[in-house]
Amino acid sequence: VPRGFERIKGRVERKFESEPESKRKLIRWALGVGVEKFRRENSGKSVGPVLAAKHLIADRLVFTKIRQATGGRIRFFVSGGSALTREVGEFFFGIGMRIVEGYGLTETSPVIAANPLDKPKLGTVGLPLDNVEVLIAADGEILTRGPHVMKGYYRDPDATAEVIDDDRWLHTGDIGQFDSDGYLKITDRKKNIIVSSGGKNIAPGPIEDMISASRLIDQVILIGENRPYMTALIVPDFEAAKDVVTQAGGTVGDLTTPQGREELLDGAILSMAIDGQLKDLQRDLSAFERVRRFTLLAEPFSVENGQLTPTLKVKRKVVEKQYGDVIDAMYEGAED
Repeated sequence: VPRGFERIKGRVERKFESEPESKRKLIRWALGVGVEKFRRENSGKSVGPVLAAKHLIADRLVFTKIRQATGGRIRFFVSGGSALTREVGEFFFGIGMRIVEGYGLTETSPVIAANPLDKPKLGTVGLPLDNVEVLIAADGEILTRGPHVMKGYYRDPDATAEVIDDDRWLHTGDIGQFDSDGYLKITDRKKNIIVSSGGKNIAPGPIEDMISASRLIDQVILIGENRPYMTALIVPDFEAAKDVVTQAGGTVGDLTTPQGREELLDGAILSMAIDGQLKDLQRDLSAFERVRRFTLLAEPFSVENGQLTPTLKVKRKVVEKQYGDVIDAMYEGAED
C-alpha cells in the first residue's frame, strides 16, 4: 500500500538529515536531477546529454546506495489499495525504483487496470487490461464487466444481485474517471463522499493521501459530514515528530508508551509544525476542502483496535464514533 512507500521515503529523508550539510546539499541536488529526468521521460521529452550526464553522477553517488539498502535487485514495486501521491511516486522513479499502480477487487480476480511499465502515469491506476470492460456510470461509479468478474458470492444470490446488475456489470463502489489518454483515475469510495452542511461534495481520499505524504503525519482521517467545515484526526509520525521537537529545544519521553506519546502531543511545537505543513499542502485546494482544525492522536489506527480493516483501510464510522467527543470539540463555536 502507498503508506509503506511513504514510510520508506520518510526514513531515507530522516537519515539524510543527519548527514553534514555538504552531503545533504549533494543529496538534494541528486534527487532533483532524478525527478527532472523522470518528468522529461514520462512526458515524452528528450533528456538531453547534460541532464543524462548529471543523472549518471547522481546515480553513482546517491541512488545506487538507496537501492542497495532495499536489496539492490528489485525490478519494480506494485502498489494498490489507495492512491500514491505524485511526490512519493516521483521520488521512487527518480532514484530508479519503479512503482506500478494498479486497481482491482477480490471480485475481479483481482485486477481491473494497471499502469504499463514503459509509460506509467502518476495519479492513475493505469489502463484496463485486455478483455476487461470498464464503464463510468452517470453518478461517477466505476463499473466493470468481463471474464475477470466473479460468477457471484457463494450461496448468496441476494448479495450478488446488489453488486452485479442484469447486464453483468459489477458495481465496484468506487468513484472514478478516465483521462484523455484512457488512464483510469480513482477519486474515492462512493460511500466515503462527504457532504458538508453547505451542500458541498468532498472526496476525502485524495486529500488524506496528500496530507499523509507529510513526513510528520502517519495517518489522517477527514471529518465533515453535515458540518460547516473540514476537520481532521491526525496520528503523527512519532519518530519524525521527535526530531522536530528536539531540534526546537523540547524534550521527548519514551514514545513506546501512551504517556510518552501524550506528552509529545501536549506541547505546542509539534502542533505548530503540522499546522504549517497543512497550510502548505492545502494551498491549491478549494476553501471548502481545506482542513481548518485538527486534533493529534497518541494511538495509531490499527487492525488490533478495530479501526482498520485487514487491508489497512480506516473504518470511518468506527473512528468517528470512538472519537465523537473529540470531533464535536473541533466544531465548538463553529461558523460557516
